[in-house]
Amino acid sequence: MIHYGHGSHVGRRRQHNEDTYLADAGLGLWLVADGMGGHAHGEVASALARDAVQSAIEGGLGLDEAIRSAAERIIRQSRSQGDQGLPMGTTIAAVRADDNGFHAAWVGDSRIYRWDGSTLQQISRDHSYVQHLVQQGTLTPGEARRHPQRNVVTQALGVTEQDALDIAMIDQPWTPSTQLLLCSDGLTEEVDDEAIAAVFARNYAPQETVDHLIHAALTAGGSDNITVLVLKRC
Repeated sequence: MIHYGHGSHVGRRRQHNEDTYLADAGLGLWLVADGMGGHAHGEVASALARDAVQSAIEGGLGLDEAIRSAAERIIRQSRSQGDQGLPMGTTIAAVRADDNGFHAAWVGDSRIYRWDGSTLQQISRDHSYVQHLVQQGTLTPGEARRHPQRNVVTQALGVTEQDALDIAMIDQPWTPSTQLLLCSDGLTEEVDDEAIAAVFARNYAPQETVDHLIHAALTAGGSDNITVLVLKRC
């Protein structure tokens, strides 16, 4: 059985929440989507992604296929508006899980972490400008956290053309102490990995972990929308 906690907060500086999430234990599907394009565009894009992925999974598609179908749906919606409004897009971090293991996929800089009982590891890799510089050796991870262009993503559903869309994926087994964290960058912008790990080390129930992480992000400034999901196999 998988226990989970979930929550989303608009933050302290935004008027609208462009994040959305899904926690569907019946489908074994959890996801976070962080919309972009401004109010009425980012909110629409993230909601379209959530609904399209859920529908595709219910229809029997795999997670990567479901995410690609969501990208197509957002592009169609954006193009149907013609010159009205702004282009819209969204990041996504998604997990399909059962008692044996999990399949994770992501596009953009919403993240997936694994807690093994003592160590926190980011298992996703940001599709972002600063991550590209880190991989090149131009920036250290610490410098990337402070870089003025740290929020520039290089991949997003609805923005990246389908033939260039990079849906990153990973499969891993569960262990008894494994927990997963899915989050938008509203958490990681304010709370570093060491502080996130310290919350997991307290061994709270998943919903308590979610609540403490959102509180930590708000206390640190809450500069963006904050969305957090925590999964634990019990």
